[in-house]
Amino acid sequence: MSHKGNLAVVSGFSGAGKGTLMKALLEQYPMQYALSISATTRKPREGEEHGREYFFLTKEQFEQLIAEDALIEYAGYVGNYYGTPKRYVQEQLEAGRDVILEIEIQGALKVKKKFPDTLLLFVVPPSAAELEKRLRGRGTETDEVIRSRLARAAEEAAYMEQYDYLLINDDLSVCVEQMHALIQAQRARVSGNSSFIADMRGQLEHLRQR
Repeated sequence: MSHKGNLAVVSGFSGAGKGTLMKALLEQYPMQYALSISATTRKPREGEEHGREYFFLTKEQFEQLIAEDALIEYAGYVGNYYGTPKRYVQEQLEAGRDVILEIEIQGALKVKKKFPDTLLLFVVPPSAAELEKRLRGRGTETDEVIRSRLARAAEEAAYMEQYDYLLINDDLSVCVEQMHALIQAQRARVSGNSSFIADMRGQLEHLRQR
């Protein structure tokens, strides 16, 4: 039977490996998933391209999307806007692909409130020490920025229990399979199979009355 896609939101501390995890999942299951591209007002980092990592917009352009109700969610983070364009997500879900949003906690909780069947996944490293090691291993940020990211992680830790599942990103291949299994299990949710249930009831009632 045809099935509308699932919506999953992935959040986690900066440095937890969310981007690497998403890339590995899409490489392994390219026809199954669509990674929603967020819009942001922050400047591109070296190597990033408009329309690939993010849609890089001006503050005015972003606020126009807000005015047009063209975003599923949006939030402010470290002085910039981040948000999820609505049209692409809806098209992919209708086509039966599972859509993953990699967004901050504020946005994730807004999506869950708007769409209760959304699966919330929180990615963490195996320890705080490993998180610091990964942040320093990037070699792209100052000590001050790293300290601010660790402080932010301490604040974000308060929200972990509001997510459905915790994914400990220690072994990448194991974490990818865990994420895939959790998202696919959503296809069996009763709330997502109302038309199938109604059809089954009708068929059984027809058989009973023969």
